Order: sequence, then structure tokens, then C-alpha cells
Amino acid sequence: MPAVGNTVNVAQASYSNAIGAPYLAAHWKDPGFDAKQRAVDCVRVLEIPTPRWTTFDAKFIGVALPEDVPTSIQERA
Repeated sequence: MPAVGNTVNVAQASYSNAIGAPYLAAHWKDPGFDAKQRAVDCVRVLEIPTPRWTTFDAKFIGVALPEDVPTSIQERA
């Protein structure tokens, strides 16, 4: 799958929630499901990139951004 994109404005420590899908729905039936056996399902979720806390702090406090860390992050669940 292609990357969702990145709307982070580093200078303003802001982002736009204009990309990605707000909802995702699916229905899947496991053809090999056996109610007598233990089962685990797994879902992975990626959020759109947002400014990292150091980017927010640099803007709020008015200091230079650290050079050794990313300016944005992409949370996962």
C-alpha cells in the first residue's frame, strides 16, 4: 500500500486532518474457525503523521528544533 501522505507543517507545528480515511469497515468470516479452539485476531492501524512533541515544544517555547530527532511521527495501534 502507498504511504498515506504527510500534512505536517513543521514551522507552525500543525497538521491537517485532510488525508486518510476517517472510517474503515470490513466483514470477514474465518472459513477454518473452530469454536472449540482458542483464537486471536489482529488488526493494525496507522494514523496520519502528526508533529512530534519536540516540534510542538520548539514552536511554543521559541527554540530551534533538535537536529537528531524526526519532526513528525506516525502513531500505530
